[in-house]
Amino acid sequence: MAGGKKKSSTLPSKFQKTLSSIWQDKHMVLFKAEYTFLVTAVLWFLEIGINIWVIQKVEYTEIDWKAYMDEVEGVINGTYDYTQLKGDTGPLVYPAGFVYIFTGLYYLTDHGQNIRLGQYVFAVFYLITLLLVFRIYHRTKKVPPYVFFFVCCASYRIHSIFVLRLFNDPVAMMLLFGAINLFLDGHWTLGCALYSLAVSVKMNVLLFAPGLLFLLLCEFGLWKTLPKLTLCAVIQLVLGLPFLLVNPVGYFSRAFDLGRQFLFKWTVNWRFLPEDVFLSRYFHLALLLAHITTLVLFALKRWKRSGNSIWSILADQSERKETVHKLNIIQTVLVLFTSNFIGMCFSRSLHYQFYVWYFHMLPYLLWSGGVKKLAHLLRVLILGLIELSWNTYPSTNYSSLSLHVCHFIILLCLWLNPTPALPSQKSDNKAKRH
Repeated sequence: MAGGKKKSSTLPSKFQKTLSSIWQDKHMVLFKAEYTFLVTAVLWFLEIGINIWVIQKVEYTEIDWKAYMDEVEGVINGTYDYTQLKGDTGPLVYPAGFVYIFTGLYYLTDHGQNIRLGQYVFAVFYLITLLLVFRIYHRTKKVPPYVFFFVCCASYRIHSIFVLRLFNDPVAMMLLFGAINLFLDGHWTLGCALYSLAVSVKMNVLLFAPGLLFLLLCEFGLWKTLPKLTLCAVIQLVLGLPFLLVNPVGYFSRAFDLGRQFLFKWTVNWRFLPEDVFLSRYFHLALLLAHITTLVLFALKRWKRSGNSIWSILADQSERKETVHKLNIIQTVLVLFTSNFIGMCFSRSLHYQFYVWYFHMLPYLLWSGGVKKLAHLLRVLILGLIELSWNTYPSTNYSSLSLHVCHFIILLCLWLNPTPALPSQKSDNKAKRH
């Protein structure tokens, strides 16, 4: 009994010490990364009220929800030929995971008619996404807590994408952030499975693939990476099997259409170009070449540590020299976020809902840059300009150009970031691997 009393009396003491520490540092709570959990917890609960207010007070705008419902209704009615599935806004162009998830939403929302319920479901998706994002920032402690206000409460566009438009992009990103959390915990196989599920909702998640491949090679070597890549491929085949059995070419050509042509009127990033240049295949090839070149340069000069050859990364763990070190948590997140960001920079077109593809990663990228003298105010200004560019509708020459300038500054800062120091023996990456 005495031991129990002693234990119970210790808990209030620890709690009082924590409160005392916070009170003494109250003027620094928003600036010290160790208070990330406290600040993000407050913001997360605040977001519950904000989402309810937005759903109740701001008018819902129909864009793609009805088309999504029409597309999955076609599958429910027995059409498994992807070339025959379409909605109001055009043919079905998303992989099979999208069909299954939105079929569930179709039934949950009374055949898509109960839009208000659908909004609340997407509010839950938003809160889950935010929880996963905040956990990444809490684990890395890279960004001062005051920035998280801009990661959630301050963005009208992101709330709109989730609860006023009901796009499929947020669903894919929610699964993606779940996969990243699993990677950070050392659950690589399960993380790869969830990553593949995210790809099956929307193909944009493939922008993370180069970074993920690099991490897998660093972690396991070539031969032990192959089973994880096979798992990703098998999941895609299993999910797509009902459609592959009917029209395999039609499924792959629609669900993974890399040559899809975008409409100039919706572009956020290339408004300053003449339309014929925007539609030119030569322009698309130039962007692809720039994308691949930038990825290779970052992989060889920034992600890979000096002194390690690319061949040493490919070698099996048991055959590696002691000089080959795995990446720690901070570097793991940076590689994944940078891989996606490079893809965004050289995208053939960015539509308004694509903002969610990198919105939650921008603070991490800005505070990971190698320009130490880049003031906090300037970083916040860049975030503000990016937000303004995505909120300008229709896009203008100036909004598109300012977006590219901001992208260039972030990319330059990431390039100037020195090759990371070797992790200590007590690195977080010593979590159990599966």
